[in-house]
Amino acid sequence: MTLHMCHSKVKRPRPVPPLELPGSSRVQGRRAGTGLCSRGQAGFVPGHTLSVPLHGKEKMFAAYFDCPGGPENLYIKEVMKPDPGEGEVLVKVSASALNRGDLLQRRGKYPPSKGASDILGLEAAGSVAGLGPGCSGRWKIGDAVMALLSGGGQAQYVTVPEGLLMPIPKDMTFIQAAAIPEAWLTAFQLLHFVGKVQEGERVLIHAGASGVGMAAIQLVRLAKAIPIVTAGTQEKLEATANAGAAAGFNYKNEDFSKKVLEFTQGSGVDIILDCVGASHWEKNINCLSTDGRWIIYGLLSRGEIHGDLLARLLSKRASIHTSLLRPRHKEYKERLVRAFAEEVLPHFSGGASPRLQPLVDSVYPLHAIAEAHRAMEENRNIGKIVIEIPVCFKKGPLQ
Repeated sequence: MTLHMCHSKVKRPRPVPPLELPGSSRVQGRRAGTGLCSRGQAGFVPGHTLSVPLHGKEKMFAAYFDCPGGPENLYIKEVMKPDPGEGEVLVKVSASALNRGDLLQRRGKYPPSKGASDILGLEAAGSVAGLGPGCSGRWKIGDAVMALLSGGGQAQYVTVPEGLLMPIPKDMTFIQAAAIPEAWLTAFQLLHFVGKVQEGERVLIHAGASGVGMAAIQLVRLAKAIPIVTAGTQEKLEATANAGAAAGFNYKNEDFSKKVLEFTQGSGVDIILDCVGASHWEKNINCLSTDGRWIIYGLLSRGEIHGDLLARLLSKRASIHTSLLRPRHKEYKERLVRAFAEEVLPHFSGGASPRLQPLVDSVYPLHAIAEAHRAMEENRNIGKIVIEIPVCFKKGPLQ
C-alpha cells in the first residue's frame, strides 16, 4: 500500500518570531509551514479525520526501511500499534525529530538496542493515550508529554517507560517539544554526567549549529561556563552567536585551535564536545588545556587516527571520554531524565531566567521523511529538523 498524508506538500523553512536565549539578545529560528501549532491541532488542518483502517488488531503507520541504504529506501509502513507493557505509557505522537542516529540506522551502522523498536525516531512529543500495568499514577490520559526513546518515535504511537517521559511546559507546542529530548539530554549528559563542567570553564563545541550544539551552548551558559563553537558557514556561526556562544570559528577556512588559543589567551579549553572525530584530533589536542576533558560522542569524519595521540594526551594529563546515549540502560536514562527535569526543564517556561529555547530549523510531514534525511545529510539545518506525525492517512502515491 502506498500512502500520503492529508497534507501533501513538504513544508519549507520560514522565519518565526525571535526567541530569547541566554547570553544574547535575540535569535531567529527557522520554521516551516503556517506557524507554530497548538497542542490540540499538532500542526494539521482541522477537519481531516480519516482514520487508519483496522484489520483485527489495531494498526498504525510508521517510517520504515527494509534494506540499509540511502533516503530513497524510506517509506511509510502499516505496522501493529504497540501495547504498553509493565510500567510503560502509550503515547499518541504528534511530532518527532530527526537525529544523526536515525541516518546511521538507515545506513545499517547503528542498530537499535536489544528489545528496542526498529522503527526510526529517538524522541517524540504527544499525548498520553494509554497506561500499562504497574504505572505509578504520575501520568494520566491526555497529558502532554515528551519522551526520550531508543526507537519508535516516527510513528503514530510509541510505548515509553514512564520514567523517560517529561511534561511539556504549558506555553510550548508539540513541534518545539519534539526538538528537546534527544539533543538536550545528550548535551546535558555530556556536560554534567560525563564532563563535570564547572563554573567559569571553557567548553569547545564542535558542530555548534546542530541540535546538540545549540542545546550545549545554552546549557554551558546555564552552568555559568563559556561556550566556544566551530561551524562550517558564516550563517551558522551567526546563529550560534545569537544563541550565546562567546566565540565561533569556521573550521573550513581557519585553524580553530589557533583561534581558540588566542581567545583564551593561551590557556585552551577545559572541555571539548566532539562529534567529528579523527579529522580534528590534532587541533583538539593543541587547544585542550592541561587536565582537559575531550568527550567524543560521534564520528562524523572517521575513527582511525594516525599520530602520537597518547604521548600528546599524556603531556597535558588530558583524558578522553566516549559516550553514546541510546544504548544506555533504562535506569541510567531515568536518572538523566530526572536530573534534567529538575535542573533544566523549568528554564523552558515563560518567566524563567535564563530562558532556554529549542531551535527548530524546519518541519517535514512524515511522508516527506526522505527529504528530511537529505537535508540533514547535506548539513543544511541550523537547529533541529522536526517530523510532524499525521492524524490520518489516505490511499494514494507519496508526494
